[in-house]
Amino acid sequence: MRVKKIVALALACVTLVAAFSGCGKKDDTVYKIGICQLVQHEALDAATKGFQDALTEKLGERVQFDLKNASGDAPTCGTIVNQFVADKVDLIMANATASLQSAFAATADIPIVATSITDYATALDIDNWTGKTGVNVTGTCDLAPLDEQAAMIKELFPDAKKVGILYCSAEANSKYQAVKITEYLTALGIESEEFTCSDTNDIAMVTSAACAASDVIYIPTDNMMAHSTGIVDGVAGPAGVPIVAGEAGICGGCGVATLSIDYYSIGYEAGVQAYEILENDANPADMEIGYAKDLTKQYVAERCTKLNVTIPDSYTAMTIAEE
Repeated sequence: MRVKKIVALALACVTLVAAFSGCGKKDDTVYKIGICQLVQHEALDAATKGFQDALTEKLGERVQFDLKNASGDAPTCGTIVNQFVADKVDLIMANATASLQSAFAATADIPIVATSITDYATALDIDNWTGKTGVNVTGTCDLAPLDEQAAMIKELFPDAKKVGILYCSAEANSKYQAVKITEYLTALGIESEEFTCSDTNDIAMVTSAACAASDVIYIPTDNMMAHSTGIVDGVAGPAGVPIVAGEAGICGGCGVATLSIDYYSIGYEAGVQAYEILENDANPADMEIGYAKDLTKQYVAERCTKLNVTIPDSYTAMTIAEE
């Protein structure tokens, strides 16, 4: 009888411990996170690293990443995120607009944290934007103020009459930027024209047309262009047409100046958002989209010298990695 009492007491203790262990922080949970990155280039790579660093700092070995790259192909994003859904990951990180759109189409249940998104309302077709998506998506934005970018063009090229806006027509957020900066350029008395391409085979031809028609070229944050700066530079450089870019990666590859955000920082902030969802049960539908806080006017010294572009003292020289 005494043995039975001891066994019963032990079982009760185990039950009590188990009950308490189910409360509070999930100390033993290992989270599986699927990361879908549209394409490999400097900006998106930095955002992914920031995201991973934030979660690794907070969770240590309690987080596992499955990083997949779609190599610039939007349908491949769909294949990747559908596999994440089948694998029942705890959260999907979508890096770039095509990745986000594919993830959102694939699941309404798994939380999605995105980064490197220019405009969430455009990407998700949301009317009456409030700063929150209202669905299973939150994340961070990579848009530098377009009015300030237009002012930069005016500052650096006060005699410019026409700006060619060069971007990929398949990227909805690039179109958004083109429309908005056109409004700001018009207000400054500068004419603009859009030059678009649908795949990398068209870039050289379209860039050549933009150079022939423009005093300055502006390239927004655009993944195809970011992946193809060598092609653009190979045309615009010999033509002597300066390029102002929407982010530092594009600027380093073919531009003279940019007003850029720090992609590592917005990726890191997205990682913090993911932590709140995983550990503290935050609802992505109710989380504000995060925006870049630190903006820097940067320039590429060698290119500016070749094109006789005078840079104000308030700009910071970029360090370009050697090939």
